[in-house]
Amino acid sequence: MRRNRIKGVVKKLFLIGTSLVGIMFILIAVSIYLWQNTDEGRLPAKTAVVLHAINNNLVPLDLDISVPKIVSGGSSGGGNPLLREDLYIPVQDANVQIPIRIYRPQGEGPFPIVMYYHGGAFLEGFGDINTHDNITRQLAARTNSVVIAVGYRLAPEHIFPAAIEDSYAAILWAEENADTFNGDIERISVAGDSAGGNIATVMTILSRDREGPEITAQVLMYPLTTFQDIPLESRDIYDSGYYLLSRSVMYRARDQYTPEEIMWLSPYTSPLQADDLSGLPPALVITAEFDPLRDEGEAYAKRLAEFDVQVQATRYRGVMHGFISLYEVMQTGQYGLQEVSAFIRQANQDSLHITTPYQLQVRQPPQGFDRVREQTESFAIAAYLLGRTGVNLFTR
Repeated sequence: MRRNRIKGVVKKLFLIGTSLVGIMFILIAVSIYLWQNTDEGRLPAKTAVVLHAINNNLVPLDLDISVPKIVSGGSSGGGNPLLREDLYIPVQDANVQIPIRIYRPQGEGPFPIVMYYHGGAFLEGFGDINTHDNITRQLAARTNSVVIAVGYRLAPEHIFPAAIEDSYAAILWAEENADTFNGDIERISVAGDSAGGNIATVMTILSRDREGPEITAQVLMYPLTTFQDIPLESRDIYDSGYYLLSRSVMYRARDQYTPEEIMWLSPYTSPLQADDLSGLPPALVITAEFDPLRDEGEAYAKRLAEFDVQVQATRYRGVMHGFISLYEVMQTGQYGLQEVSAFIRQANQDSLHITTPYQLQVRQPPQGFDRVREQTESFAIAAYLLGRTGVNLFTR
């Protein structure tokens, strides 16, 4: 009799537990479904979860989310441990010094050099060499290159052309001091994201105009390419800031970095409208579907091609501005980082194979096993967030 009673209690507890698990599963599934449906289009589950977490301040922007290792999207890049060095270098006739961070492989080299320019709207407090450390470290490991992150001066204290002059001075410094870090001055590339993408391509124009170092390749990740007022559909559609870049920030950047309208006309701020883009190095231009800067990045890629510059352009569907920085939790970020690394390696080996005439490639969201992994991670992250926020999880 007592044994039957115990069995009955166990059965009830099992049913209660099963019901709670079912309710939790439904809660997570409904939450993700709600986040996926936006006025601008339906988002993949992982993008929706990540954006919800960031925009509701549930996790810091670096997404330090604890998820099971079995579903972790990051990878170390492998290879030998890197050497790191933080320095200050002179700019502006040696009257000013700016910080740089060097990651380089071990060994004698000489290794190719990649000058990296961080994003952050050209503004103090929005980005620096620390906020983009994960990208620069990975690029060094994945391309077997010396990567130099440049801490150019920022607005509002330092307006255009301070950031440009600092960035170019860093290239000249790297060329003059390559022997100290086993760098190869015959293979210098530039790379950057967002505002840094603007600076990276401007470096190729400036180096051409000043007969400076010959740049091997340029990698532009969701770059800002114009400060001028021209119709750009993506700027209108994705201007709310929900996709990690807002119209208000873009206007603030323009007002503080280029406070005089005449500055907007310069090819060194608005390369999209530059009169001459000939003679520039091969370019990789990466854009994101849900990004206010999407259209101008793609327009710039097309315009480079019109000047017979080799261009590889890829739009990644289902992701937002800055997605490559989130490669540790987003598989599409991994795809982007892989494309960037492969492009730099091929450029250094003089083995780029770029299809002509110009064609924009559209990369679909993860499929197959990667899609299953993304869905699993989305549930794991949503469960983590639910444990922290409860019913507030439903709000966008």
